[in-house]
Amino acid sequence: MSTPGTAFGVYIHWPFCAQKCPYCDFNSHVRFGGWDEERFLAAYLRELDWVAQKISAPSHTAIRTVSSIFFGGGTPSLMKPQTVGAILDRIARLWPVTRDAEITLEANPGSVEAGRFKGYRAAGVNRVSMGLQSLRDSELKKLGRIHTVEEAKAALAIARDTFERYSFDLIYARPGQTPEQWREELAEALDLAGDHVSLYQLTIEPDTPYAALHAAGKLIVPDEEIALALYEVTQEMTAAKGLAAYEISNHARPGAESRHNQLYWRYGEYAGIGPGAHGRLVADGVRTATVAERNPEQWASCVEDRGHGYTEITPLAPAEEADEMLLMGLRLAEGVDLSRLERLAGVAPSEAAIEGLVDLGLLQRVGLARDDSATWRGNELDEIAMCLGPGVPPEQPLAARTRWAGTFRETIRATPRGRFVLNAVVAELAASFATVTPELFMDNRRAEH
Repeated sequence: MSTPGTAFGVYIHWPFCAQKCPYCDFNSHVRFGGWDEERFLAAYLRELDWVAQKISAPSHTAIRTVSSIFFGGGTPSLMKPQTVGAILDRIARLWPVTRDAEITLEANPGSVEAGRFKGYRAAGVNRVSMGLQSLRDSELKKLGRIHTVEEAKAALAIARDTFERYSFDLIYARPGQTPEQWREELAEALDLAGDHVSLYQLTIEPDTPYAALHAAGKLIVPDEEIALALYEVTQEMTAAKGLAAYEISNHARPGAESRHNQLYWRYGEYAGIGPGAHGRLVADGVRTATVAERNPEQWASCVEDRGHGYTEITPLAPAEEADEMLLMGLRLAEGVDLSRLERLAGVAPSEAAIEGLVDLGLLQRVGLARDDSATWRGNELDEIAMCLGPGVPPEQPLAARTRWAGTFRETIRATPRGRFVLNAVVAELAASFATVTPELFMDNRRAEH
């Protein structure tokens, strides 16, 4: 959770799909008559320009460096490679880009062909994320997917030959799926995997066709007990393959974690560009949430009229930042640095709340560590460190007793079972927040931003 203040990501949302999947609540749209790609490209470039101007106020002295760019959707592999290249060129004109920047494009097997993939690689894309969703043709049909397993495997072969890195998604906890069936399918998938896979439990999202079927009793998903068993199979098999779970649904070999998604989960700063895109920008020392117009054509009209398509540009209060940081950070196996939470939002969860969740097996203390010494054996000396802080009343949070001198820090993380019920864990911690010393908070908050 120690993302440098200058780290910066750019998310580009491409809203169009060849077909809308019945489980999907992402901002995706079907246009059987096609779309005006030149118009949309011009809008993307103009919104990028607007964001760059917005966050380059004279009072903001830090120079942002783009370390990750992510083309999501929708189906970005429906874009022309020239469109992708023009967007990447504009980003490079607006901000420095690290030499090893991770540039990811999402793709569906149904839209893949070798010539287009080579075009994306020539434009600068170095990582592709494939939406396979299942390795069973019958299940693909139920999920509304338009590709076959054979097409998916062919697309993976192309991706493997074209890009430095590739990943793919699968959906499990599907109607009627048993742990034994998932174990067999996952074994096949892991044999095809590179250095990263994303494995998502099926969620019934509101206002989707699946939600209507579920409400009518026509779509029955595995109950909580079976869902937990499926989750445990997932953790067991990925770990055995060397693809550790670094986030609830994401698994990677060490060093191959998705840099862009880590930026989100570590509560870094990123621009959200395109219809329906969300962003978190820091301007004049204030973290601001941005939300863009969802309708693609209406978004383009807004950009043409005023330079951007945002319908919401909302400064976040410290309490809102604290909630977001916990909710995002506890998704990660590395957890949340409580000293950063204090610097950012001026609050700390109570000892009682942390210990209660530890006792339930939902939370872990990673331990206290000395910031200025690599030899400090924090995990072995937790109990001693907790006694530090002469003159500070013991009823104050541990954070207030040990960290404001800048010597110690503590990280908490959700256990695998805790990540399975993450919303409840975050709610318990947030309800226990205690405010730290206001003067120290303001000094450290300015340093954080």
